[in-house]
Amino acid sequence: MIVGVYQNHPEFGKPQANIDTAVRHLSSIDAELVVLPELFSSGYQFIAIQELDTLAEIIPSGNTCRAMISLACEKHMFIVFGLAEKDGQRFYNSAVLVGPDGFIGKYRKTHLFFEEKDFFSPGDTGFEIFDIGLAKIGIMICFDWWFPEAARSLALGGADIICHPANLVLPHCQAAMVIRAMENGVFTITANRVGTEARGDKDPLTFTGESQIVDNKGKIKAKMGITETGHAFTGIDPIQARDKIITSRNDRFSDRRPEFYNLLMNS
Repeated sequence: MIVGVYQNHPEFGKPQANIDTAVRHLSSIDAELVVLPELFSSGYQFIAIQELDTLAEIIPSGNTCRAMISLACEKHMFIVFGLAEKDGQRFYNSAVLVGPDGFIGKYRKTHLFFEEKDFFSPGDTGFEIFDIGLAKIGIMICFDWWFPEAARSLALGGADIICHPANLVLPHCQAAMVIRAMENGVFTITANRVGTEARGDKDPLTFTGESQIVDNKGKIKAKMGITETGHAFTGIDPIQARDKIITSRNDRFSDRRPEFYNLLMNS
């Protein structure tokens, strides 16, 4: 299975230009699954709720979804991408999964970061698993990485691949996702962005790039630069993620002792 990651430098508030750039890049590759960054078509640093209202879209009828569905159908691929979702009077930082047959599902970000709390409602979808035939995939978004329960929930649910759209500004995520892959025995695809946004009187946000694909043993299979835009891809065998063996006498899941984890479950 060929999987890819797309890394961009979006221009804030110009979704069509950002979508067109992504489509141009992705039209040149042949892959079964590609992951794009969080909020890839809108940009990240909102300064007013009216701005978000203008840029947010209804899933799956919005322009970003329609463009990605068209590309997925044309290229016979599955695509995971982040966007601002509008649902009635609420807004969500969401990721969408589409494929050759159209819209498949969405995930709403569970753990909101910093000023996202001023604009978005906390996600209410939970950590769903999507079976795309070639693999079972789960989705988490950016700051969800900080909480190991997110990746573990997806792995326990049967995910072979964790797709991770992101707009990372804190250090350590790329290293942490290696651990998330290794401890859960799953493949991870982190799609980050690059560049700096400093809008209104807000402090600048500089995004860290280094999008990466990590295998189920924690080996980095592909990695992009700090300022690079474009895409990277590699071949994986997602079925390997179903083997949770660590040693001849240890297994990632069967060695768990959840009867002693009840403090975590009740906290």
